[in-house]
Amino acid sequence: MLDILGSITLTALAILCFGTLVLAGAGDGAWRRRLAGIAATWFVAITAFAGLGLFSRTGSFGIFALSAVVFAPIIMGWVELARSRRVQSFASAIPLAVLVGVHVGRLLGGFFLALYQAGRLPPTFAQSAGYGDVFIGLTALPLAWAIHRRAGGWQAMALVWNALGALDLVSALSLGVGSSASPIRFIFETPDSGAVGVLPWALIPGILVPLYMLTHVAIFVRLAARARGHERMTLPHAA
Repeated sequence: MLDILGSITLTALAILCFGTLVLAGAGDGAWRRRLAGIAATWFVAITAFAGLGLFSRTGSFGIFALSAVVFAPIIMGWVELARSRRVQSFASAIPLAVLVGVHVGRLLGGFFLALYQAGRLPPTFAQSAGYGDVFIGLTALPLAWAIHRRAGGWQAMALVWNALGALDLVSALSLGVGSSASPIRFIFETPDSGAVGVLPWALIPGILVPLYMLTHVAIFVRLAARARGHERMTLPHAA
């Protein structure tokens, strides 16, 4: 039952988050269809890889494959944001409150806690990732409202919240790797973190973590741009 509920809610969350960001960004119908096609292809690929068991293999291969699909879209997104004017324009058009608000979906981090209670995840990884995500999800909407209303101190609150949100993802990834059945394991709790390498839970590191990390990057860039006195989404080395 937990896997069925996870399949439905995680798929819906991925579609809702990406759809919200695409509709909020700048671009014509063709550009939005292209982005939707990229997202759909990536979703199908992650689902297929997880279904074939590539992420759940013991030893180095499984954790390497899962790490690759986590970091590849983050790196590619960063590169595109740095070099492409069109991507910069698209990202700049997304209201900052929307970039923050989509993180309410991280309330589904409660699934980590449910998997721990079911004996399918180790405590250190599950509790850190679960409680961290729930905290970020609970505070996302109040912060988005404060940003929208330009409440006093919203920039400082956004910076602290964004740093905590990004740190939560980095911590979860580190603890997940450290709890995996691989040669680089450093947390020897039972069971290991292999549950996140199978469906539907592989959608979290394969789809949602890269998406949320890229929004954290975009928020940092937007806050830095505002501090410099403009809202243009550029990185220091952008062409």
